[in-house]
Amino acid sequence: MSEAIITSRQNPRAQYARAVRDGKEKKMIFAEGLRLCEEAVRSELEIVEAFFTDRIGRERRGAETLETVRRVATVSHAVSEDVLAAISDTPTPQGLILLARRPDSSRQSFAEALPADPLLLVIMHGINNPANAGAMTRVAEAAGASGVIVTIGSTDLFAPKALRGAMGSSFRLPVWQGVEFSDALAWCMARSVQTVSTALTAPLAHTAHDWTKACAIVVGAEAFGLTAKESAATESSVRIPMRPPVESLNVAVALAVILYEAERQRSHASLAQAKGKV
Repeated sequence: MSEAIITSRQNPRAQYARAVRDGKEKKMIFAEGLRLCEEAVRSELEIVEAFFTDRIGRERRGAETLETVRRVATVSHAVSEDVLAAISDTPTPQGLILLARRPDSSRQSFAEALPADPLLLVIMHGINNPANAGAMTRVAEAAGASGVIVTIGSTDLFAPKALRGAMGSSFRLPVWQGVEFSDALAWCMARSVQTVSTALTAPLAHTAHDWTKACAIVVGAEAFGLTAKESAATESSVRIPMRPPVESLNVAVALAVILYEAERQRSHASLAQAKGKV
């Protein structure tokens, strides 16, 4: 491991870290901050490089995390505060940045990692805000979703801002990225996974839908949602009741409302089934 302190912003390793941060190195991801770096290590990602300042080791938690990181990383670099600030993707860096091998988000890997039926999937279509995408991924894991599908044209779930929003959920949930919208729907249909979109004019409230069966919640772009054609391509549509004059919710909030209704129904169904066996 390298112990020399990097003090120049032009250092090749610092420049490489910025390239990873900016998405120019497609096989790598950029994880920043104590909590996210802890999650990366717990998730057993391949940590290729670590950059740290002496500040991270001043408190017990940071010192313990740094010790673990230096043990598992292929190489680690002590850097000056100025260099870390140049590498960082945040205005107030915490003193630790990891470059890790990008998790496999192919269709095959996704399918192999999915749990047993009934599946509860999230399809993100046209989600362009990385913070929203990250929050949606975290909500998906929290509410018990089986996995996340991200269509072409959406933000990268492994971009720095999306990773910080997901706070480790992207490392644990099965993720399939870079799929055409029509292919995602066809994949679900072939596996008897009902695709469900949301619409203001849908006759069925989200609480009236049967979420106990295998299903995929299809969420459209932040500003406009799904087009009429895209919504019609899904097998069902629901609305979230809202008091006027409110007509819309943040996409992550809307997803949370639906996912927790699905979780409520599934929990009740499991409880009823368990009581029936007694």
